[in-house]
Amino acid sequence: MNWLDNGELMSAIGHFLAEDIGRGDITTASTVEPEVRGIGRFLAKEYLVICGMEVAEAVFLHLDGEIAEIDTTYNEGDEVEEGTVFATLKGYADVLLTGERVALNLLQRMSGVATLTRQYVKAVEGTKAVIVDTRKTTPGLRLLEKYAVTVGGGRNHRMGLDDGVLIKDNHIALAGGITEAVRSAKDKVGHLHKIEVEVTNWAQLREAIEAGAEIIMLDNQTPDEAAKLVSMSRDLNPHVLIEASGGMDLDRVRLFAEAGVDLISVGRLTHSARAVDISFKIQTL
Repeated sequence: MNWLDNGELMSAIGHFLAEDIGRGDITTASTVEPEVRGIGRFLAKEYLVICGMEVAEAVFLHLDGEIAEIDTTYNEGDEVEEGTVFATLKGYADVLLTGERVALNLLQRMSGVATLTRQYVKAVEGTKAVIVDTRKTTPGLRLLEKYAVTVGGGRNHRMGLDDGVLIKDNHIALAGGITEAVRSAKDKVGHLHKIEVEVTNWAQLREAIEAGAEIIMLDNQTPDEAAKLVSMSRDLNPHVLIEASGGMDLDRVRLFAEAGVDLISVGRLTHSARAVDISFKIQTL
């Protein structure tokens, strides 16, 4: 699957450019002659994990379909240190100037998500736990942000509400209980869909597993509480996957991994990742 081979995503870039350009880049038009050609260099101004070069390239291609491809010896997911020029792009200078901000905004955002994800993945190395994302994404950028998570070494949770059954506290309250919610879901969704239930204590965990849940989400537990619930879950059904969620700071995520959970979902991978610092320096050819 090519994450970025998506017509809807590529058309969105046109909207991003229209938002920024408006009726035209009057600064560039009034200072740079249209025949001038240039080369732009992408410079990492801090350590980062590269993510989004194809997206950045697509921004410039929207402005000029004949622009050269980004030239780089690096791959998506490579780590680079501060001061590294990791890619270059040649084309008409006015195109490079007009597309610069949108391209950088996307590249910095995606690389920021990938960089933070890499930190979480490294924090649980040596355990069986897998770092996964959530639906706490920027509206309109979900596909890009979730792609960035995979570049950083994490995995994706649900892409959207149509992608899996996750029964949480509000569903349980409205359905009349865990057992009722699980049984109703089993009756109504397709046979390929697994059912996950959010629980906060031993009684809920037991009820969810006995009702037939295939995945259990331990919500806002301490590492010690999570370890106890994991042990209890294995006794009831060793095949049930256990996910830990809620307040997963980098300094304690390993404690949950060592508690024996299979998955650790981290909302901050996408809702709190800081855009990394990248510049795009242009010179005439």
